[in-house]
Amino acid sequence: MKTIFRHSSISLPLKLTFLIFSMVLNCMGIIILQLSDEKVNYNKLSFLESFKDIPIAFISLFAISFISRYGTKKSLIFSMLLVGFCSVILPFVEVFWFYKVWFAIIGICFAIGKICVYGIIRNNFLEEKEMAKTMNSVEASYMVGIFAVNMGFGLLISSRFGDFWKFGFSVIAALSFFTAYLFSIAKIKEPLKVKSKLIPNLSGFGNMTIILFIAVIFFIVFTERSFNSWLPAFYKDHLKVDSFFALQSTSFLAVFSYIGRIITSKVIHRFPLEKYFTACVIGIIAVLLTISYIQFNFPENSGVLVYIFPLIGLFLAPLYPIVNSKMMAKIDKDKINTFTSLIVIFSSLGSAFSSMIIAILFEDKILNFYSLYVLLAVLIILIFSVIYFRVSKEKN
Repeated sequence: MKTIFRHSSISLPLKLTFLIFSMVLNCMGIIILQLSDEKVNYNKLSFLESFKDIPIAFISLFAISFISRYGTKKSLIFSMLLVGFCSVILPFVEVFWFYKVWFAIIGICFAIGKICVYGIIRNNFLEEKEMAKTMNSVEASYMVGIFAVNMGFGLLISSRFGDFWKFGFSVIAALSFFTAYLFSIAKIKEPLKVKSKLIPNLSGFGNMTIILFIAVIFFIVFTERSFNSWLPAFYKDHLKVDSFFALQSTSFLAVFSYIGRIITSKVIHRFPLEKYFTACVIGIIAVLLTISYIQFNFPENSGVLVYIFPLIGLFLAPLYPIVNSKMMAKIDKDKINTFTSLIVIFSSLGSAFSSMIIAILFEDKILNFYSLYVLLAVLIILIFSVIYFRVSKEKN
């Protein structure tokens, strides 16, 4: 039986949704780089990320009521139109506080959009490996967004039109409006509309399996944000490369992440999910140990780290969709929106805490410990994931 999700009229706007949110959420690295040149200190910039992440966490539970009332199609159209409007007006505002408002609105739209997309995937794919394949394929577009935003803005910033870099958001606005149009003409099978409480019932989500799952998700995003937002600044401040090369080097992290998710979507059927997940975590550890060894024993060769860091994307990118799909396959369809909101909440908290701690490393000039800090987070992922997979098997 051919599923609704496989129809191109559904998959294309879903992929574009992840692409757009990837660009607006991961432009943080660009904004940090540009505003730091304008003498905005790293403490202020770290809290700027919180204006994105905290609204995501706060709104996620309330978003379920909104989505239940208006449906996934209208909700996704609303979020795309709002992202487009905000991206249109950003270039014309100069004050720093507007960036806080802008990221807060983007965070709210992302909370709505991600819950809708995950709900569609869960309601059309029942088998966990098939769901893992689909999520890797759709979320691969998220990696394309990271590459596109860093490459595009990098070229713009380094050109003679560099002073007008904020007008690059006009392209994102156009994509947002186009995606809203695609959703408007797409035939999407909506779940039955039911009256939902303002704050949904969270009973049943307090068991050990879900607690461990949330801990794994938290530290995966914690690790991802350590790279996506701050790697350009690390390249520039510690490795002394220019802004353009810093952004393009980060783009290659996205390229390898994209490759990692595409490979995973093709081969995931051949391996147990837990073994594949663990192998990827060990791969990250191996790369980080190599980076730390070069950094501390051969500091004169630190420039080579620019080429080694992106390799982490091959192993890091598959973790989030793999562990999500494994857990989501066990959740009842009528609870999937509530469960997705929990994923969004703890993902955003992981992102916020990561940015705050990384900012301390930058502000206190202790960037030598950057790779070791990330390595510690990855070791925590390994420990929690081993326990999670063991408990999950016992529940079955």
